[in-house]
Amino acid sequence: MHMENLNILGFRATIDSVGDTLDKIDAIKNEGEIIQLLNADAVASKNHITHGVNQAVLAFNRGENLAKDLSVEIVLRCSAQRQISKAFKILGLKEGEMELCAVLINSEDHADELETIFTRDDDVLIADESKLKEIYKISDIEVENLSVEDVIIDRITKLIVDY
Repeated sequence: MHMENLNILGFRATIDSVGDTLDKIDAIKNEGEIIQLLNADAVASKNHITHGVNQAVLAFNRGENLAKDLSVEIVLRCSAQRQISKAFKILGLKEGEMELCAVLINSEDHADELETIFTRDDDVLIADESKLKEIYKISDIEVENLSVEDVIIDRITKLIVDY
């Protein structure tokens, strides 16, 4: 498994049905492409997502993946969780108004097609540190010497170490 290109885009959405939304996304992507939608509220930066995606791909290449599916592995790694249910609680889609981070891997540029479903807005990728501290249960002590982004990236990296 190798990653030729990674694109991270921001969108605003109104999701009536998570299932229907995922079906629309599946209809857009071609074989071998990944389009993973994440809750942008839980995204610290493009760097955070790039690191999580890289760790997911590395885990697959080493046979250390926690999930059978790379898309799910990406959600696990980006959320710094081992449990799929916890990972999706943090980064998964919810019905209603939502800010999305779209992760496109080995993908043609599907931005235009995604814009027919959602409203493009990369500002949703600007982190709200207080929200992130709450979502990831980051203590004030942890952010004395590291940024919130660095704490999350550090946790993603440590997922590999802690068996």
